[in-house]
This record gives sequence, C-alpha cells and structure tokens, in this order.
Amino acid sequence: MQIVSQNRETTKIKKRIFIGLLSASVLLILGMIVSGIFIYYNRFGYWYRYLLLAIVAILSLFILIVGISLAGVVMTLLGVKRFFGLEGLMNTSINLLFPLVLALGKILHIPNDVIKSSYIEVNNKLLQSHYFNLKPEDILILAPHCLQKWDCPYKITADANNCRHCGRCDIDKLLMISKKYGVNLAVVPGGTLARKKVKDTKPKAIIAIACERDLTEGIIDTNPLPVMGILNIRPEGPCKNTQVDLAKVKEAIDFGSSYIYLGKNPCRLLQQFAFK
Repeated sequence: MQIVSQNRETTKIKKRIFIGLLSASVLLILGMIVSGIFIYYNRFGYWYRYLLLAIVAILSLFILIVGISLAGVVMTLLGVKRFFGLEGLMNTSINLLFPLVLALGKILHIPNDVIKSSYIEVNNKLLQSHYFNLKPEDILILAPHCLQKWDCPYKITADANNCRHCGRCDIDKLLMISKKYGVNLAVVPGGTLARKKVKDTKPKAIIAIACERDLTEGIIDTNPLPVMGILNIRPEGPCKNTQVDLAKVKEAIDFGSSYIYLGKNPCRLLQQFAFK
C-alpha cells in the first residue's frame, strides 16, 4: 500500500509540473498584453498605436480562449467536471503553448524529460475523462524497436511476426498480448515510420510505448487522435534493450475496449484505471 501511495504521489507531482508551467505561460502572455497597453498610452505614435492595439486585441482573445481551456484541463484533472465538446480546444491550447512551456522550463532549469513526462501524464489523465468502446482492430500498439535485444538477428520492424519467441525481450510478450486481445501491433524504428504506420492502419486509438521525446512528439503530431503514452524502461540507457510495463499495456487495451472484454461499466472503469 505504501508503494502504491508513493507512485500516485509521484504521478500527481509530475502533472503539477506541466500545469504549473502552463499557467506561467498564460501569465507571461498576459504580462505582454499589459505591457502592450502601457506602451500604447506612452510610447507609440498615432498610426503605430492602432497596430499595437490590434496585436493586443488578438493576444487578449487568445489568452481568453487559452484561459478557459486551462481551467477546463485543471477541473478535469481534479475530477470536478468533464467538459464534453471542449476536448479539441483544450488539446489545441496545450499543444500551442507547449514550446513556451519548454522555454520557461529551461529558464527555471527543469529538465526537458521531466516536463515531457509531466505532459504525458496530463494527456493520459485527460483521456481517462472519456470512455472508449472500440473494436480491437481499431487499436494500434506502437512499440519502439529498441525493445528488441540489440544482438537479435531477426528484423521485426518490417513485420513483428518475424519474432522467434525466444523470450529474451518484451516483443514476444507484446505479440502474445496483441493476439490475445486482437489489437494491432507495429514495431517502428522512429517517428517517421510511426507516422506512416498510423496513416496506413488508420486506428481510432493508439497505445504508444517510447521515451519522453518520442511520446511527446507522437501525441502532438497525431492530435486529435487519442494516444495513451507509456514510458519505456531503460535499464541500459536510451535506445538499447529497453523494456515496458506490460501490465500498463494490458490496462490501456482494457480501457479502450473495456465494454467488449470486461463487461464492466466504462464510467466505473475510469475510476479504476491504473494511470491515476
């Protein structure tokens, strides 16, 4: 029980990092608006004032929309309210501010991987505010090729079924999960081929396994397609003999197709999902 409590607290702190930086980004833009108004009254000439006024008006409209979206995100994360119909606006606002969040994090000496990990946690939590009733063939598991043992001679990026099921890496277990649940599995060496695989298979939801950078880029690139992100485990460092928490993969599949496999009330399942 103590370990579970610690893990949940860590997840909670991670989400706070991204939300805090997101809020700071909104305040920074608000500060730019206030500065623009001050300059408008004190510095610029007649014609320049109209140009500055137009910029301030655009930024004000943008900050209003983003502020509403941020409030929706926070209330959804807290479980206070789910804003059905505003999910697209919330995702777009987060993605638009993401570069500014990274820039602020750099100024505050917060590592990029920590911010991106926090972003992934927020993304996963927002997905949990929905329920999905998908067919198994509409779900795609995207796995990185670094899950395969580096000295394995069998090429699985072209076809994961080339795996010889020796059990040395997690590819074997992912294939077993894929066949058991009837979902698609693709092993890709990078973001370009991952995007091509998504385009070819046209899934309705993705379970993506990768590092912080690749997961973040994938979630943003495929928006508004729902992507549940699972960070890989790197006992030997990045891009070599990585691993994955298979329990999280199974739970993500159950979440996406819970109505089919579990016969549970999807809304109730949201409260039980392991990414809390």
